[in-house]
Amino acid sequence: MVNKIAIITGASRGIGAATAELTAQAGYDVCINYLSNHDRAAQVVAACKAHGVRAMAVPGNAGCEADIAALFGECDRVLGPVGLLVNNAGIIGRASKVADLPSDVLRETFEVNFFGAYWAAQQAVRRMSTARGGAGGTIVNVSSIAATNGSPGEYVHYAASKAALDGFTIGLAREVGPEGIRVNSVQAGTADTEIHTMGGNPERPAMVARTAALGRVATAREIAEAILWLGGEKSSYATGSILRVGGGL
Repeated sequence: MVNKIAIITGASRGIGAATAELTAQAGYDVCINYLSNHDRAAQVVAACKAHGVRAMAVPGNAGCEADIAALFGECDRVLGPVGLLVNNAGIIGRASKVADLPSDVLRETFEVNFFGAYWAAQQAVRRMSTARGGAGGTIVNVSSIAATNGSPGEYVHYAASKAALDGFTIGLAREVGPEGIRVNSVQAGTADTEIHTMGGNPERPAMVARTAALGRVATAREIAEAILWLGGEKSSYATGSILRVGGGL
């Protein structure tokens, strides 16, 4: 039986925090990763524990391989081996045309959005794989509709990092399916979170709302519901899937 222990990266706010609480509500023990906001992380842990499960928070940079390894090690020590990984941590860098984007912004965007997710999946597979003595499990990568629309003139670097994540999802799913692991991706639309404010473009959600078929941005919980569905037993025949949750964009 798959271990009901979840690791969720970037979970002190937004989609990650909503996913953590829903996962706890579904009966998973929860280990969240966060970068620096100790108070917000503690609030998420408390919200998870209110559902009667164990919960913990581990600080670390989701774009650092050593911090990712430490996250999994702490989860092993306190809760046990992971059965569900949600690669949620992500940054958008800053709005820029390709010709003007500084190299350090490009590099950091890929380190967090792609390399960090790769390293986390690597750690998860080592624990979940039935070929390595694990009990199986699921990995859900949080991508973006930008992966297919490209975000020209603003966030091509971000879109490229998420497209890489989707490609990784498909390849890894085919590689580890025989080992009891399902891997899927949620292409999230613009959500009512802090990510655009932190990226210096706070007006973008309102702009997107005017063009979405549903006429609004998503709530964090709406994206989290899709993540939990792909991570749970109700999606047991889904792997290598890219689920678009974009409000019609």
